[in-house]
Amino acid sequence: MQIGKSDEKSLNPHRYDDLDRKLIALLREDGRASVSHLANILGVSRATIQNRIDKLVETGAILGFTIRAHQGLDINAVRATMMIEVTGRSTSRVIQHLRGIPELEKLHTTNGKWDLVAEITATNLVEFDRVLRIVREIEGVVASETSILLSTI
Repeated sequence: MQIGKSDEKSLNPHRYDDLDRKLIALLREDGRASVSHLANILGVSRATIQNRIDKLVETGAILGFTIRAHQGLDINAVRATMMIEVTGRSTSRVIQHLRGIPELEKLHTTNGKWDLVAEITATNLVEFDRVLRIVREIEGVVASETSILLSTI
């Protein structure tokens, strides 16, 4: 399941407890962890874990399951951080458009001059340029500044 598609659910206003938060944290570390393994770590039954996962997916707290690949795996990948300024009250509409761009791996709200910060990963410079163009053409985006990430230290 891919995160960020236009059919993405809004977060259901459900109360999440400590077990939900711990389960989500474990799944962030290893989205392929077995229900048995998660139940063992959290000290609850397999059925409890399965029910919680189902509830978290249904309510929109979990949007999908994915892998995290080693950054050195694709040496041609271009990683960057893009700061985005949005005009007026168009932030929600802009966010909705941005979520439809698969290369935007994460999107954050922030304060100060920039309204949003996007983490971008593109397969190469041509695709990176295409993503920048798409973002800059979204109605409501008035300015952006992008920094390519060269190495992780």
